[in-house]
Amino acid sequence: MKLTLVEDLSGREMLAVDVLSSDFTVLLSADTELTEHQIDLLRKNDIIEVYIKDEDASREVTIIKEEVRKEVHDTLQGILEKHTYSASSELVELSKAADVIISNILEEEDVVEKLYDIRRRSADIYEHCISVCSISTLIALKRKLPEETVHDMGVACLLHELGLKYISVDYVNKEIYDMTESDAAEYRKHPIYGYSAIENETWLSDSAKQMILYHHERIDGSGFPMRETNLSTECRIIQICDVFDEYICGIGCERVKVYEALEYLKIYKGTKFDRELVDDFMALIAVYPVGSYVRTSEGEVGVVLRQNKEFPDRPVIRIIKDREGRPVKNIIIKDLLKITTVFIEDVD
Repeated sequence: MKLTLVEDLSGREMLAVDVLSSDFTVLLSADTELTEHQIDLLRKNDIIEVYIKDEDASREVTIIKEEVRKEVHDTLQGILEKHTYSASSELVELSKAADVIISNILEEEDVVEKLYDIRRRSADIYEHCISVCSISTLIALKRKLPEETVHDMGVACLLHELGLKYISVDYVNKEIYDMTESDAAEYRKHPIYGYSAIENETWLSDSAKQMILYHHERIDGSGFPMRETNLSTECRIIQICDVFDEYICGIGCERVKVYEALEYLKIYKGTKFDRELVDDFMALIAVYPVGSYVRTSEGEVGVVLRQNKEFPDRPVIRIIKDREGRPVKNIIIKDLLKITTVFIEDVD
C-alpha cells in the first residue's frame, strides 16, 4: 500500500484501510474501489490523503525470473555434478545458459535503473554462481561493456567456482583464517584448479579463463592465488559480485546479513576493490530487501515495504512494534527518505 493525496486520485484505486470521518465513523471501508463520487466525498470531508493498495509497492524486485533461475540452476547442477577433471566437453552448454540469463535480464525495462532485492541464503554453489552472473551482467550493462564481453562474463561466472569440486575442505560458513593451515592453502588453490580444468577449451575465451583464475584477486595484491594486480574491468566486476554473494551465503567466510556485506565493500572500496565499480554495485542492491524486519533508532520494529531508488539505505517501512516491543494495531508508515531523523540500526 502507499499513502496518496486525494487530489492525486483519478478513480478505480482500491482503499487499503478504512477512511474515518472527523467523528471517527467509517466514511469508506477498506477494499472499496474509488469512484469520482467517492473522491468528491473525501474532499467534502476534508480528507487530505488515504492509503491505497499498491501491488507493486511491496513486491521484491528480483534480477531474473524465478522460473529462469530454476531452469539455469538445474542445468548448471546437472552439468557440473557429472563433470570430471579430464572431460570438459559438456561445459560448453553453460554458454547457452549464460545467454538465457542475459536475455532474461535484457527483457526488463529500465533494467539498470532499478534497485534489486538480494537475500541471505544457504551456501548452494549453483545459486551462488547464478547470482554472481546476474549481478555482474547488470554492472556490465550499466557500464555499456561490449556484448561479447558481457557474454564472456556470464559464462565465466557460471564456471568460476568449478575448482571447488576438486577440494575436500569444509569451507561453508567458515573464514579462511579459521581453517587449518593446510585447509586454507588448499582452499586458496581452487581458482587454479578451475582454470586448469578449462585452460585448453577452445570455445571459452582467454578473457573468460582469466576471470575464473582471478576471481579472488584484489587490486592491492592482497588476494589469491596469484596476488595479481593487473586486472581487467570484467575481472574487477566479478571480484566484487563474488565476495558480496559469498558473504551472504557463507562460502569461504562467515555468513552475514546483506547490509553487513555491503558495509564490507564500502570499507574496502578504493583499496581491495575498484572504487567506481563498487559505487555501481551499491546503486543496484537494496541494503534492506523488501520484507526485511528492521529496528529503528527510535527503538521501533518495522517491515520494509518498498525501496527509494536513489537512497538504497532509506526505504519505506511499516511500524509493527513500538519501542516497548508491543504490537502496533494501527497502520504507521514511515518513509525514511522524508523522515530524516530516523535511521535503521539493526536488522531483526
